[in-house]
Amino acid sequence: MFKWIKSYMPKRLYYRAALILVFPVLFLQLIVSIVFIQRHFEGVTVQMTRTVAAELDLITEVLGKEGAVAGQKIARSLGMSMSIVAKDTNFNENLRFADLTGLVVRRELLALPEVLTVDLPDNRKVNVRIKSGQEFFDLQFSRRRVSASNPHQLIVYLFVFGAFFTIIAFFYLRNQLRPITRLADAAEAFGHGENLPYEPSGALEVRAAGQAFLNMRERIGRHLKQRTMLLSGVSHDLRTPITRLKLGLSFLPKEQREPLEKDVEDMNLLLNEFLDYAKFENETEVPVEDIDPSALVDDLIENFSRTGVKIQSVGEMTKNSIKLKPFAIKRALENLINNANRYGTQILIEKKIEDNLLFFSVHDDGPGIDKSQHDEVLQPFTRLDPSRNQNKGSGVGLGLPIAKEIAEGHGGILKLSRSLLLNGLCVSLIIPVNI
Repeated sequence: MFKWIKSYMPKRLYYRAALILVFPVLFLQLIVSIVFIQRHFEGVTVQMTRTVAAELDLITEVLGKEGAVAGQKIARSLGMSMSIVAKDTNFNENLRFADLTGLVVRRELLALPEVLTVDLPDNRKVNVRIKSGQEFFDLQFSRRRVSASNPHQLIVYLFVFGAFFTIIAFFYLRNQLRPITRLADAAEAFGHGENLPYEPSGALEVRAAGQAFLNMRERIGRHLKQRTMLLSGVSHDLRTPITRLKLGLSFLPKEQREPLEKDVEDMNLLLNEFLDYAKFENETEVPVEDIDPSALVDDLIENFSRTGVKIQSVGEMTKNSIKLKPFAIKRALENLINNANRYGTQILIEKKIEDNLLFFSVHDDGPGIDKSQHDEVLQPFTRLDPSRNQNKGSGVGLGLPIAKEIAEGHGGILKLSRSLLLNGLCVSLIIPVNI
């Protein structure tokens, strides 16, 4: 039932924590202010005004019995000034909007039958017109006699000190959330293939999470290194018998040697591709560099043009420098281009930046891959022979998986789709960038 609130809630933890901190403070100040004004200042004002009303009642009584001179003496002794006025003399009735206690003062004084009008021009004085018999009198006395001085003082102190301590709390809150931000940055960088220096700090729970992250990162790195060492050993052990096979095949007649040599070359290609796949999975410690994506694509096109592969480039970049692993990106694009060249006759590379995402899309005019097989073809050693012809040679099923590992090493993805430009396969290397 409260799902609609989520759309109005801040997205970042810092602002959510700030809201949790500030909202109760403001709400408490509002309640205290309203209660204090209504119950304290209003009650005090009623008591003080009724005291003055009793004095006005006394003055009116003296005026009726002993006359104006005796009434002036009584008024003077009570700290009021009194003067006789004509009936038709103008008398302003001022009441300022911000005068919170003025309404109470007017209500209590006008409750006396002899009080005709009450004027509250400012916070310093009160003017009252009374009637005694057929005579009219104006009395003036200090505003402090009917209402407490500076009724807003408590509210001012409340908000000033509330704001002061809220600012202090914000600085403390920022220091407490900084270790969480550092942990998030380190985790995000590790997902992009970087190992940022990180040391657990902050509260006990944040330290525990940070230490768990370091242990996880160390275990993953150790696992990848062990697997690479194992594969390197396997490579060393297999290359020796492959070399002996090549040497032995060289003594056979040509008609017997050629098919066997092709099998040996396929074995060697399979071994190299498999080692490359493991290598790019273990690239977490390779540093990133600021490179120009457009220049990188131009270099690839020039390199492939030397081998007779014609590639077109479309799209423009709005940013000339992006943090990437250049060798890995080149290898991924080379795999995609080789794949497109194997199954198509036209190749096109599309490059663009959209919604803080860098797109390298390789299009071909080949038969494409059915959408139901997109996930399958990204698995190692998977070749979809029925859907893609092999008239230009066969791979070992590691080109797309290697490109996928490189994309995920940059925190991105590899996406397969139908090409809208060449009506074949479109493979997009999508990498998040900071703009």
